[in-house]
Amino acid sequence: MQSINFSKMHGLGNDFVVIDAINQDINLSAEQIRFIADRNFGIGCDQLLLVEKPITNADFRYRIFNADGGEVEQCGNGARCFALFVHDQGLSNKDQIAVETNTGIIYPRLEGDDQVSINMGAPRFEPASLPFNADELKPSYHITHHGEDIIIGAVSMGNPHAVYEVCDIDTAPVELLGPAISHHPDFPQGVNAGFMQIVDRNNIRLRVFERGSGETLACGTGACAAMVIGRQWGKLNETVKVDLPGGQLLIRWLGDAEPVWMTGPATHVFEGKIKI
Repeated sequence: MQSINFSKMHGLGNDFVVIDAINQDINLSAEQIRFIADRNFGIGCDQLLLVEKPITNADFRYRIFNADGGEVEQCGNGARCFALFVHDQGLSNKDQIAVETNTGIIYPRLEGDDQVSINMGAPRFEPASLPFNADELKPSYHITHHGEDIIIGAVSMGNPHAVYEVCDIDTAPVELLGPAISHHPDFPQGVNAGFMQIVDRNNIRLRVFERGSGETLACGTGACAAMVIGRQWGKLNETVKVDLPGGQLLIRWLGDAEPVWMTGPATHVFEGKIKI
């Protein structure tokens, strides 16, 4: 049996178990990750985050596991917590760090008052980058669910997102269409499903059904994805406030091949130790 030190953190209610895998020998199975994520028998979290030594010349390697035990490519809210964690744990004294992910390098920057800005890189719209089964690149796509036509935008922000515009997120069919979009056969590796309500050109409301976790209180990459899809559709300006059930993020994108910048809070909840 192994004893593991961890931190419980959250970004706008999207909660994480963060583990230092540099100063601890960590080798968790999918079953063990599911146990840690279980809110009744384990610690409870949407995702488990590992801080590892980098393979490249970055400062750290960042790995993300959903509550179902599956590893995923990126998590924006987690990246903000990652940056605060390595600073608070004394693993780095830099205000900005280079963090290696499975899909490239991101650059979180501490802004003070536990606010973190992250260069999330440029969005990728090519269907193969998600992956998404589409014949050609388009601003929007039609998929079907039980014969119903659903119009979505699709983009990778280091992980795949489908964005569906709704009139009101309070009454949006997230419980029904969230799983249907997330597991749609046109997305062979699954997709995160975002339900976006455009309030005006500078403000949107958003709910996200995350693959492997279900609906969460906030999704950083989902906020980035919704904003860039809204921009692609010509409905949003270059700086947008995104209101999620857990709170607010500020997303900025100048368009084209420019990176997306996300700014929001990261919060430490408690430290603990668990035996696995």
